[in-house]
Amino acid sequence: MRQAGRRITQRDIARLAGVSQAAVSAVVTGRMQGSVRIPEETQTRIRQVIEETGYVADPAARTLTQNWNRILGVFTFESVFPNESADFYHPFLLGIEQSAEQYRQDLLLFTSTPQEQETRRRSLGRDSRLRLADGCILLGRQISRDELANLNAREYPFVVIGRREHAGGLVPFVGADYAHATESALQRAEALGHHRFVYLCRPSAVESSVDRRKGVTMFAERAGMEVIDVRADSTPPEDVALMMMRQGFTALVAEEGADAVEFVVAARNVGIDVPEQISVVSLGDPTRPAAAKIDVSGFHVPRVAMGRLAVTVLVAQIRADDTVAPQQLVTCEEAAGSTLAPPRPAQSRMSGAQSQ
Repeated sequence: MRQAGRRITQRDIARLAGVSQAAVSAVVTGRMQGSVRIPEETQTRIRQVIEETGYVADPAARTLTQNWNRILGVFTFESVFPNESADFYHPFLLGIEQSAEQYRQDLLLFTSTPQEQETRRRSLGRDSRLRLADGCILLGRQISRDELANLNAREYPFVVIGRREHAGGLVPFVGADYAHATESALQRAEALGHHRFVYLCRPSAVESSVDRRKGVTMFAERAGMEVIDVRADSTPPEDVALMMMRQGFTALVAEEGADAVEFVVAARNVGIDVPEQISVVSLGDPTRPAAAKIDVSGFHVPRVAMGRLAVTVLVAQIRADDTVAPQQLVTCEEAAGSTLAPPRPAQSRMSGAQSQ
């Protein structure tokens, strides 16, 4: 049915479907609320003609009429296509794709900007190719606040996956509720009998790290438990494990999933049993390749659900739908794992340490 030699227009769609051009426009733009009411049968007929003709809305016309082109951008600040399919970003993309299909949106992935120091250098200014999309989902741990403020100033629809602070205005985001998930994970360890914890962390001002720290602080203050910090980037995990045995710490809490795995491997390499002598809790999934496949206790980040919800928040912005909150936190999923168990009596732990 596709006509060769010229661009298919909404007028053509209306003629072929036997409806008004206004009805076609309402279906194409998704603006079928209020006084515009189109029977479902008519909508189906219009969509069928659109599919058969291969009609695509004219981006220039879309801009002039303030309609939208049903294209959502995905803008990444780190590489999202590594060799291993179990990469941290893959589930986000899966959720984005699933939700985009439900909203009948196409996806446009922005990947071609050169990299500087492993982070893509992006320009979100007036000439940015982001304008090809009606709005954009931003992925990455390191996202410049200036760039977010720039988007806010230009009133470009966007949503960040991951909580972000105010940047020249409210920043729409879908984030994981790290603070409460962290507190809950530590409470589970406390319920098993753990009272002295090591927090294996890395220096960072990123919001996800700040939120995990908040969860640790809330737990320590509420429960009156001892929690000491150890830098994962400057202390070998073997040394951490041996120090914990000497000083009577029974549980390690790792901010980064890959650090948790490396600690388990290192502890076992020096003869310390996990979880019989030291329990390990991970505050989320590895964001980089882990040293081994170990089912670490703690919680999972609901990445697929976050990807799906990000599309919902973005589409609501484009449609000016204020019934959808622009900032949302998603509850994390508990991971029972195999690295958390009740602590041994002190004498038993020490005899194990002395046998090394």
